[in-house]
Amino acid sequence: MRQIAKSILLRLTAEEYAHLQAQANIVGLKLEPMLRQLILGVELRPRPPDTYAALLRELSAIGNNVNQIAYWANARKYVSSAEIQEAAALVQKAHQLVKEAL
Repeated sequence: MRQIAKSILLRLTAEEYAHLQAQANIVGLKLEPMLRQLILGVELRPRPPDTYAALLRELSAIGNNVNQIAYWANARKYVSSAEIQEAAALVQKAHQLVKEAL
C-alpha cells in the first residue's frame, strides 16, 4: 500500500465544491481519486450509463446467434430463406438496441 506523505488544504466556495462534486459524480469517482487522476494528467471521461452493460450482453448474444447461423450455412453449403431472415432480424434488433442506447 502506498504511503500518503503530503496533504493539501484547499478552500472552496459552496458553488465550487458543488461543481467539483458534480464532476466527480459524472466520472463515477470520489473526490480524492478524481483529483489524483487529474493531477496525474489522466483524461477523465463520463462513466457510461448502466444500460451499456446490458446492451453489450445483448449484442454479444446476437453476434453469437449470427455466428452459429453462418457456421451451419458453411457446413451444409446451403442456407434457407428462413435462416437468412432470422439473421437479418437479429442484425436489425442489434441496430435498434444501439439506436435506443444512444
